[in-house]
Amino acid sequence: MSITEMNTKAQELRELQSMIDELTAEVEAIKDAFKAQMIEQGKEELAGNGWKASWKAITSARLDTKALKADHPELAAQYTKEQTVCRFCFA
Repeated sequence: MSITEMNTKAQELRELQSMIDELTAEVEAIKDAFKAQMIEQGKEELAGNGWKASWKAITSARLDTKALKADHPELAAQYTKEQTVCRFCFA
């Protein structure tokens, strides 16, 4: 791909990312409106014609790795698994 083509693709990528950001903001605003309505009605679920929305508290148990490393660094090191990933960044 030539530099001209790459410049064109870069501009297209910026425009598409901008559109994604705008749509994401709109989606979050609509979700927030649903959440506000659920709070107002004191409900965890709402439903209508062909849709259902829920907003519930979920409790989960997770390992506190920071505390484990502080209290038992040798044990934490024994069970720590490194992994390598590739990350694409564009600015």
